[in-house]
Parts: sequence; structure tokens; C-alpha cells
Amino acid sequence: MPNGILIIDKPAGWTSMDVCAKVRGILREKRVGHGGTLDPMATGVLPVFVGRATRGVEFAEKGWKEYAAGLRLGVSTDTQDVTGTVLETRPVTAGREDVEAALAAFRGDIQQVPPMYSAVKIQGKKLYELARRGKEVERKPRPVTIRELELLEAESGTDYRLRCLCSKGTYIRTLCHDIGQRLGCGGTLYSLRRTMAAGFTLAEAVTLEEVQDRGEALLQPLDGLFAQYPALTVRSPGQEKRVRCGNPVTLPGTADGTYRVYGQTGDFLCLSQARDGVLSSVKNFF
Repeated sequence: MPNGILIIDKPAGWTSMDVCAKVRGILREKRVGHGGTLDPMATGVLPVFVGRATRGVEFAEKGWKEYAAGLRLGVSTDTQDVTGTVLETRPVTAGREDVEAALAAFRGDIQQVPPMYSAVKIQGKKLYELARRGKEVERKPRPVTIRELELLEAESGTDYRLRCLCSKGTYIRTLCHDIGQRLGCGGTLYSLRRTMAAGFTLAEAVTLEEVQDRGEALLQPLDGLFAQYPALTVRSPGQEKRVRCGNPVTLPGTADGTYRVYGQTGDFLCLSQARDGVLSSVKNFF
């Protein structure tokens, strides 16, 4: 049975679930999930979890994500990207220095109103379902964190390339819309490429065509998702048995923190938390 992570370079025009369906068919494995939705127009890093590795999806979704985004000033659309209907066009008087200055307001912990064309639910209804029926409802701002935001280049008097490192739940098209509003001319997203998600980068990404050709050989082990944590190997068969049964293990002298825990033959067992010399499982993966 295939188990592991595929780092897919998602092609434009595909939904994240389209990619999962394709992988499900290629590998003939029903248990397939992704670590963070990309809009159909977007490309780039989409971690796809296969088999037992699907237990790690929740950790990937929570991680930091990095994007290369195209901001077009002077245009506002209903979807906040160029796939939508143009609502308004305005002249652009802002220059590169003005855009640079505007970015400062969006770094750090900010509040962001989710777009109507999104999967956010209000009273049990997805916003995009309401939007498609021509309805707009009030949305409460949500806290997100933008750790890094920089202007890479000006492609024209209206088009700018941005790099953004942000938390889960950040809408890059909303960021572009809000930057445009701050500059007084409106703005929309014209391109989006995710360059990093859950610690995985474009350098590791493969195409769906490569998956079709090489299949399971491209699967990465699940413990790579937790590479930021130190490894810890259980000290005896008895300890390994306790870990496999979900019981805490006493490990005197172990520093407090989160660990990747391995069995005596090298099997990745779980992500665990050590506190006061006691190791307790956070999530089992065996």
C-alpha cells in the first residue's frame, strides 16, 4: 500500500481536489488528501498525502506558506482576481515607492475580511455559493499573520510582483484587493504561484506527468513534514510497545519539547511531546 507525501507542482486550471483525484487514480489508493487549497488559477507547491500519511494533513494545513503574487492596480473584480467580473477601473497614480510604502500596513498580525468567493461558511452556507446567486453577506474580519511581504519588481505602471510569507487562512487575492484600496485605485490578483508550503519548496515539486510515469517512487516519507523537530529513538522494546499502545513513556533527562519518535528498527512512530521527563504522543503514524 502506498504511503507518503507527493509534492505536486499544481498546474493552472486544476482544483486541489482535481489533483487528489488524479493521484488517487494513478496510485490506486483511496486515502488521498492535500495540505492546503490552491485556487484553480494558482500554480505551485501542493503537498498531497497518500495512505497512512493522510494523518499528517492537519499539520501541513497549519504551516507557513510562501507565494509569488502578481498585483494589478487600477482594477477591482468580484472575485478579487482576474478570473472575475470587473466591477471598477480607476486611473493609477501610485508609483513603486507608493506601493512599497503601502505594504508596511500589511506586515505582522492583521485582520482580513474573507472574500465572498471563498469556501468560508456563514450559517452553514459556503460564501461562494451565495456569491454565485448574486448575494453578498457581512463577513467578520479574521486574524492572519503576514511574516514577510516584499515588492520583487515592477512589471509595468500597474503590475507588480510580490513575495508573501503568511499564515494559514491568508487570502492573497484579498491582500491585493486591500493594497489597491489603500492606494486609492483598487487592485486585483493577476497571477499566483505557491513557492513553499509546510516546509516543502518548488525545488522538491514534481508534475502530475512525472507521477503518472514514476508513481510510488516519488513518494516522500511522512517524517519529512516534521523535520524541524529533533529525532528521538525509543530505548527498548518495552518502551516501543508502550508507544505503539498510545501510552506515555518515562525518559529521564529528556528536554521538554516536541520530537519525531522512531522505533528500534527505524520506523517513524509518532510526533510526541516531552514534559518533565515524560513522553506523550501528539499523533501516531504507525
